[in-house]
Amino acid sequence: MTLSSMPPSETPSEGSRGGEARARAQAPAAAEGDRRVAPGQAPRGAPRETAVYTHGHHESVLRSHSWRTAANSAAYLLPELRPGLDVLDVGCGPGTITADLAALVTPGRVTAVDAAEDVLDTARATAAARGLTNVRFAVADVHALEFPDDSFDVVHAHQVLQHVGDPVRALREMRRVCRPGGVVAARDSDYGAFAWYPEPPALAQWLELYHRVARGNGGEPDAGRRLFSWARRAGFTDITTTGATWCFATPEERAWWSGLWADRTTESVYARLAVDGGHITPAGLTAIAEAWREWGRREDAWFLVPHGEILCRVP
Repeated sequence: MTLSSMPPSETPSEGSRGGEARARAQAPAAAEGDRRVAPGQAPRGAPRETAVYTHGHHESVLRSHSWRTAANSAAYLLPELRPGLDVLDVGCGPGTITADLAALVTPGRVTAVDAAEDVLDTARATAAARGLTNVRFAVADVHALEFPDDSFDVVHAHQVLQHVGDPVRALREMRRVCRPGGVVAARDSDYGAFAWYPEPPALAQWLELYHRVARGNGGEPDAGRRLFSWARRAGFTDITTTGATWCFATPEERAWWSGLWADRTTESVYARLAVDGGHITPAGLTAIAEAWREWGRREDAWFLVPHGEILCRVP
């Protein structure tokens, strides 16, 4: 794994507070499935990612992801942040949340990782545009993070666990690289709890199709309701669970939300996977996309996206 955007003398094992050696001395014995590793190595025999990322990084996907901020997508985590902390942002995407986190913890550092090399270029540009110098980037698999134990004060993942093949393994890895006294934070939407009005049949078809495609790719689209259970199975005992929503109801919000899903339905990796998987025909996708646009033109249209959130403290 190669880290970029930080001086070459700095490595993932260096802590802004020099806390790694102290943390190791204080750390309890490893839990089952939470194996200790040498610096820079993933756990021996750790499973690698088996799921396929359903959305890809088409412009219609990045249109949504680039809208996200720490305020609208990680508010539950913000009270835990302070200057000087080291943060790992897993699945950083285009880096808008990453940049907000970096601004909040400076002179601490943020390490931002994603499974896709191409989207990291966008994330680097986001950080550069904000004038941030305390962010570094790398390609990584959350099932086998190539960082030493106890490397970070905060490990964060937004809309990641719904897309991975083994979310419990992923949370164990996030715990492994988090220092004692730190927090592991995750937030995921729950597609099965989405609500909208009006309710055209084609949008119900869209949701049923999305569930089939996402699960066929190895993910779990109803992740929000499962986060607490996954965290318990990963060995966490001090878990704070919360929920939050996005709501799209103004004319501008409806146009934006319906437009990006209409485009995603016909032009993104998701569209290709849906057709190649035998789930629907291109004509069927076109009909769903048009239903999205028609829904967005309704003056009384309203859409709710609920999320589950977990804040797990590492003893």
